[in-house]
Amino acid sequence: MPYTPHVTTGRLRPGQPDILGSTFDGRGVNFALFSANATKVELCLFDDQGQRELERIELPEYTDEVWHGYLAGARPGLVYGYRVHGPYEPEAGHRFNPFKLLLDPYARSLAGTFRWIDAHHGYRVGSSRGDLSFDRRDNARSMVKGRVVDPAFSWGRDRRPRRSLADSIIYEAHVKGLTARHQDVPEGMRGTFAGLAQQPVIDHLLDLGVTAIELLPVHAFLDDRFLVEKGLRQYWGYNTLSFFAPEPRFLSGAGIDEVKTVISRLHEVGIEVILDVVYNHTCEGNERGPTLSFRGIDNASYYRLTPDNRRHYVNHTGTGNALNTAHPRVLQMIMDSLRYWVEDMRVDGFRFDLATTLGRRAEGPPWNGGFSPDAAFFAAVRQEPAFAHIKMIAEPWDVGPDGYRVGQYPPGWSEWNDQFRDTARAYWRGDEGQLPGLGAVVAGSAGLFDHRGRRPTASINLVTAHDGFTLADLTAYDQKHNEANGETNHDGHDHNLSSNHGVEGPTDDVGINDARARTRRNLLATLMLSQGVPMLLAGDEIANSQFGNNNAYCQDNEIGWIDWSGRDQDLLAFVRRLIALRKAHPVLRRRRFLHGDLVSDTGVPDVMWLTPYGLEKQSDQWQDPIARSVGLLLGGATGRDVTDDGKPADDAVLLILFNAHDDVVPFSLPVVRGGQRWSRVLDTSSPNAREGDVAIEMGDSFDLQARSLAVFTLT
Repeated sequence: MPYTPHVTTGRLRPGQPDILGSTFDGRGVNFALFSANATKVELCLFDDQGQRELERIELPEYTDEVWHGYLAGARPGLVYGYRVHGPYEPEAGHRFNPFKLLLDPYARSLAGTFRWIDAHHGYRVGSSRGDLSFDRRDNARSMVKGRVVDPAFSWGRDRRPRRSLADSIIYEAHVKGLTARHQDVPEGMRGTFAGLAQQPVIDHLLDLGVTAIELLPVHAFLDDRFLVEKGLRQYWGYNTLSFFAPEPRFLSGAGIDEVKTVISRLHEVGIEVILDVVYNHTCEGNERGPTLSFRGIDNASYYRLTPDNRRHYVNHTGTGNALNTAHPRVLQMIMDSLRYWVEDMRVDGFRFDLATTLGRRAEGPPWNGGFSPDAAFFAAVRQEPAFAHIKMIAEPWDVGPDGYRVGQYPPGWSEWNDQFRDTARAYWRGDEGQLPGLGAVVAGSAGLFDHRGRRPTASINLVTAHDGFTLADLTAYDQKHNEANGETNHDGHDHNLSSNHGVEGPTDDVGINDARARTRRNLLATLMLSQGVPMLLAGDEIANSQFGNNNAYCQDNEIGWIDWSGRDQDLLAFVRRLIALRKAHPVLRRRRFLHGDLVSDTGVPDVMWLTPYGLEKQSDQWQDPIARSVGLLLGGATGRDVTDDGKPADDAVLLILFNAHDDVVPFSLPVVRGGQRWSRVLDTSSPNAREGDVAIEMGDSFDLQARSLAVFTLT
């Protein structure tokens, strides 16, 4: 017979409703759970492994829609879950089922192992009535539980780097993928937070010159059932189960202290930690999904439901559901989660997945709620004192109506700039008509972001990211090759703006490999020499390949992991040099947008675009569809732009020459008052050339090689 836990009614004190979750105060634990529509909530206690349910205790109090109770003598390590009673009326939006053990949305740590079974569903899988049926099977043994934590941690002298966003260079990485194949990381730590804290990894980041590491989702997430059934796993982590607990598979055994330790270690060497967070949806999917937490606690409050039949879910995210951020308690949960990761875990910023969903308003039909930069979520973030120095980065779109909102986020936010990505790719591929777009994105995309006092740092520039081709694959494949995903290559983007340079995939052809290597350098140089904030995909600096897979979300294997053994040392040296060049010249990271209206005492404007004849490019010349070469003159001493300490930003003058033609373009180097000659500091056609090896008198010509970029300083 199945084990029946002991049911107790009088063991809990009333406790407090004001702090949600399980809170240890040194003498016991307070439990508090929001549910506006439940009729009863039972606290379920388990053994240390989370396998055997020992006791059920009814929470004794209900205050302001919060169920709460205090368990005297309870200690950190206690394993628990909830069973929530209420109506099972899907068409009214209610899906309560007390036979399902539910995870506390505020759980800070998880216990047990999740295993897919039909009993996780609130309805009877296979029933002719579908999700209108009711399932009475218990799912507890196969469900993860919450574990009470002790928040104490010795941070020592930890201090946030608080680096200016203008001076930031972001490195997007996956906790597991970064070290799973790293030979210099101890085997037992590979793929974990502990691995990320190892000295060889730290040394690589420091040597490269990045200032912040942006981690793909580390909130606890679920492997999709359809992936498990195909022998795959959810790798990227965009399938959140808990917004407070770290993903257990990233822990080597030290619990949440392991996360704090790596953050402290990175801070110690001046590197910030940014988390990719997924508050737009959860892993529970649509009405056919499982009942694991939010759905069984208060479905009608947590999710956006269609008004004509509240059985169905609004799907602005493409995942089956969307969190109802317009609900005050759901908004509170998101804010509490963000505040927890800032104050308790000390992260330095967030990148918000499908952030447009978070900015959809409640008024009007919620299934088609319009986006607003003044939505409640943005207002809450803006007024939170704990976020004053925290970097807020949006993925500025979702798949709902009018979901593409690049450039429309409020002050204080930065945005992934996909227009930079697509323009840089198309230009270096040799597409026609790309010069106007190139000029706009290299100068900081003022047309998108120069309003409401926003700065060039509003633009997070990228050429590649986790979603899409790696840089190596972008230059080696014309088509995606996602067969390993088990979806007959129908998943992933088709609009990649990539080029295989003549052969699909790996080749021994020296000419093709040289052309690919030059294109990689061109793209990386464009990224690092543009106004805004550059983001580099981990592994791109060593030419890491995913074998043509541009949607490796389910490839928790050698496809998705970085291959450190095959690193391209020449490319790595070039990227180091690029980042050092960016850091050496504040003119490349201006605090204000460049419009050519500020002129230094020597007559150099903040920005001037040049023709190959060394003359200022006129507006009609930008419209030549076959033109693929242009010069960019940047003047630093314009008397207006300053650094964070109030000093003039730069007095250097830089000249950047672009040539996407297949032929050499002679460039007449401009005459600038106060200078004598131009000294070459970088050339993608000669990546190993010594800085300053070429000096050219002003007005003389320089042969800019085909498909290349060169940088000069004025001496």
